[in-house]
Parts: sequence; C-alpha cells; structure tokens
Amino acid sequence: MTLSLNPRAEALRISGIRQFFNQLVDYPDAINLTIGQPDFPTPEAVKQAGMAAIEANKTSYSHNAGLIELRQEVASFFSDTYKLTYNPQTEIIITNGASEALDSLLRTILEEGDEVIIPAPCYTGYVPLVELNGGKAVLFDTSDTGLVPDPERLEAAITDKTKAVLFNFPSNPTGVSLTKAQTDALVEVLKKHEIFIISDEIYSENVFEGQHVSFACYPDIHNRTFLVHGLSKSHSMTGWRMGFLLGPEEYLNHVIKVHQYNTVCASLPSQHAAIEALRNNRSVPEEMNDAYKIRRDYVYGKLLDMGFDVVKPTGAFYIFPSIEKFGLSSFEFATRLLKEGGVAAVPGSAFTAYGEGFLRISYAYAMPTLEQAMERLAEWLATMKKIERG
Repeated sequence: MTLSLNPRAEALRISGIRQFFNQLVDYPDAINLTIGQPDFPTPEAVKQAGMAAIEANKTSYSHNAGLIELRQEVASFFSDTYKLTYNPQTEIIITNGASEALDSLLRTILEEGDEVIIPAPCYTGYVPLVELNGGKAVLFDTSDTGLVPDPERLEAAITDKTKAVLFNFPSNPTGVSLTKAQTDALVEVLKKHEIFIISDEIYSENVFEGQHVSFACYPDIHNRTFLVHGLSKSHSMTGWRMGFLLGPEEYLNHVIKVHQYNTVCASLPSQHAAIEALRNNRSVPEEMNDAYKIRRDYVYGKLLDMGFDVVKPTGAFYIFPSIEKFGLSSFEFATRLLKEGGVAAVPGSAFTAYGEGFLRISYAYAMPTLEQAMERLAEWLATMKKIERG
C-alpha cells in the first residue's frame, strides 16, 4: 500500500531554470548562463557584521517580524529611496528571502479557487506557489507587446474571482522595467477594482535607465498593495535569505501568524548582516550596476550581430532574445545549444507558455565568461545554419 500525498505537491515540477542548471554536471566544459546569481561577493562589511553576530552569540530567535533595528532600517531605506512610509512596528516583516515573503502572503490571502493575475512570461516560482495555495494563476501575454503589460489585457483578465495581481518589475526573465507612464496606465485599471496588488520588486535596485517606479507609491492602491523585496540581488546575498514584506497593518497582522508557523523568524546573524547592508552599504548596488550595464551592452550588441530580435533590458541582469526565426522550440534550441554549442541558457518555455519562442540568458557573470559564451553561441549558430543549407 502506498500512502497518499497532497496532489498539489505531487503536481509540482522542478523549475525549468534548475532543470537546465542541473544538466551541467553532464557537460562540465559548458559555460553556465542559467542562474540569476550575482558574481560579486557579499560586501566585506556585511560579511563581518554577520560573523560578528555569530561571535557574539547572537544566534537565538528574534521577534517573529524580525529585529526592530532591522525593520527600522528597512523603513528608513524605503523612505529615503522611494518616499514610502511604513511603520516598522506593524507594516514590515523580515522573511527568509523574498520567496518566503510571497509564500506566506499567498497562504494568507488566497481562498480556494481565487484567481491571481500574472503578466507572462514570468518567474518560474509564481504559478506553482499560487496553485500550491489553492489559487488559480491567470496569465496574460506580454510577448507581443514589447514584454510590457498592456492595460487593456489586464482589464480583460479581471473577473469576480480575481483576488490579486502579481507584478515583477524589473522582470525576471525579461529584464524589462516599467516607465512611470506605463505604471500609471496599469494603476488606472487597478484603482477601479477591489483586489490586492502584489509587487515583487527584488530587482528595483538594479535599474539601468531612469528611476524605478514602485506600485506602492500610488495612494489610490497603497492600502491594498504588498511590496516584496530583499537583499539577494542588490547586495549579492542570495544565500543569506534576507527578504522583506511591506504592506498594510490590517493584513500583515494575519501574515505574521502564517510566517510564525512557517518559519518562526529569519536567521538572526543574517538580520545583523542586513542591518549593516542597509545602514552603511546602500551604494553597493550602484557599483554592481556599472558592471551589469557593460555586460548588458556587450551581450545585447553580440545578439543583434547574430541576427536575434531582442528587447534591450533596462533592469535586473537577464536578456530575453526571440529565437522564433530559427525554427526550433525554445526547449530544443536550449538543449542543442548546451549539447552542441557548450552554452547553458534557459528555454523561454520555462517561464510559462508565453515564454515559448524566447531564450533567457543571465549576464550576472564576469566579462571573460560572457565573451567566451557569445563566441560559442555565434559559432554554433553558424554551424547550424551551414547544416540546414546542406
């Protein structure tokens, strides 16, 4: 007899990102461009703060919402950077990464059958989390609108079952940021409907042109907007698992209970490191961005030279070229590129069906790696075209 499992858990699949990353063990000479992991070390002062906390035996539990000192630093950062006001006592929860912030939030707000609208292509973790928590992900296509959500399509997707809309800008996988005019147009739709807005802005510090515009800045929707953030990307702290959830007190009062039973609290040494990151190392993302812009421009230029159709990314550290003209599915293209060309990238289909016809390349890698990868990609394309011509 086989004991039964939660069918929602059984239906989960390993993300397409990890599927291709995991294949690298069979191709040790391949160049890996699959993971959104900054290649910079965590800033030295931040590491020292974490180690000092361990040495001082600051390794116990904190308040479920996190150290008040850290919540105050989070509030100060968002006030200084985006003119947003959050009460550190009641409107901020420190989480084990942005992923746990999103999971605890969805566990709190979703009822069976609730719909969550997500512009797609989108990050691989969103749809599974919605479905695991009893909701239904409703995707609307941005692949033919310059990878920017169209307000009319958003309006058309909203029904009486809609509980929330989930945005992620700058975007993983596309690297697209929204301008103020584009955000304004979406908010015009959102303010007409009593639904939650969830904005995953983990890449907000990695914007290359213009200024990041937060959905939380709009008074008409602020009282039902949740801001998901953290330090993984901005300070190269992916393994420290430092996330933030900011939102209205009346709703976070319930999220904190879910968070408590989910994880109790975030790692205390990591919280002390995060205090240092926000208090004394706010310039770190800008320094990283200088390198990302050079890498982006290089990869973008090379892809254009190879004949790819591609939208120039304005944030994060991903580029999402179209591969439709090559006559292969994104999975087949990525598989052959890995096996024959020695470069690992992620098929667009990993980011929902609306990512079909695209390839995600991460340029969070050093220039010598990117140069070799682009050289291999060009050689493989030339060989493939030669074979096709016979």
